[in-house]
Amino acid sequence: MYVSKEECRELSDAEAVEKALLQVDYFACLYNKYEVLLIRYIRRIALVSSEEAEDILQDAFIKIWSNLNEFDQHLKFSSWIYRIVHNETLSVWRKKKSYGKDRQVQLDDNLFEIGAEDSDADGTMREQKHLLAHDVLEQLPIKYKTVLVLKFLEGMHYDEISDVLKIPEGTVATRINRAKKAFEKIAADQQPGFFEKE
Repeated sequence: MYVSKEECRELSDAEAVEKALLQVDYFACLYNKYEVLLIRYIRRIALVSSEEAEDILQDAFIKIWSNLNEFDQHLKFSSWIYRIVHNETLSVWRKKKSYGKDRQVQLDDNLFEIGAEDSDADGTMREQKHLLAHDVLEQLPIKYKTVLVLKFLEGMHYDEISDVLKIPEGTVATRINRAKKAFEKIAADQQPGFFEKE
């Protein structure tokens, strides 16, 4: 059975889950909807290559499919799959860190975007901020890096971050606050005044 993109677009996540449980072809609707977002998230958290991110996503989607029956319809589907992808990504990230294989990935321009107001005529300032932001993020403890990525790069609300990380919303708020301070301190130490508005 073939499910068209048009048919997928008309389905809510809950409807796609319900149909996928009856007919596996509908699972493609969920994969296609979230693939690009999740690849981007994986690369932001683990700073891996495109190929590695795709491998992580494939493994995560196997787990998503295996546990689809257990998905609680009262939860937001996007938060549920982000949690599975997050856990899979951290597992790979920890293995790479332990083997010292985490320094071999080239940064690319789509991994961490700085706002358009930060660009100058030749893009030099934007590129410098882009690279410094990447460097600062990589120096943060993973729990701080994760909340900053989820909040500011993935655009999630506190309740969604709470669902993804399985921590209370109050803890999310505290962690974001501490993460921002840690980010600012590292950035100020490395490049004083670099992120300040003019």
